[in-house]
Amino acid sequence: MQLWVGLGNPGPQYAMHRHNVGFMAVDVIAGRHEFGPVQKKFSGWMQDGRIGGQRIILLKPATFMNESGRAVGEAMRFYKLGLDALTVFHDELDLEPMKVKVKQGGGNAGHNGLRSIDQHLGSDFRRVRIGIGHPGHKDRVHGYVLGNYAKAEQDDLISTLAAIGSESDWLAKGDDARFMNDVALRLQE
Repeated sequence: MQLWVGLGNPGPQYAMHRHNVGFMAVDVIAGRHEFGPVQKKFSGWMQDGRIGGQRIILLKPATFMNESGRAVGEAMRFYKLGLDALTVFHDELDLEPMKVKVKQGGGNAGHNGLRSIDQHLGSDFRRVRIGIGHPGHKDRVHGYVLGNYAKAEQDDLISTLAAIGSESDWLAKGDDARFMNDVALRLQE
């Protein structure tokens, strides 16, 4: 069993924020693989399903970004999972918009959701980093990540999320390199 967590902030006013691309990714995965109905559990919204032969629990913490680790910790303890079973989908300032990279462990680069998970569980978990680009100056970061995707970015966002959903079988199998490669190939089409 694996726990895949999408990071974001709850509420319709945040739905299209760059900071919510983790929520968007797990929603697309749930739809693509016909996961079960959404349940309110673990201080968030959970869906249960299968990708290939793997049982995957999807979780969107409803705790707001800064407290994501609390919800993730609840789910990890309930299912008695180790960090090797955790994958977190999140926005990444240090990647060009719509680039997707997978990384095992590492720092949080100022990302409050990752920082919270690190504090509750440690940092040695798999991350699916979804690039949002950098606004150019650190004083503009807060407004940028908490801003909506621009209209001009919508088609690329839809394509990126679709590629993540379509190639998520490779993540379930633990083939991160193949996942990244196939997502990149889809985005070149």
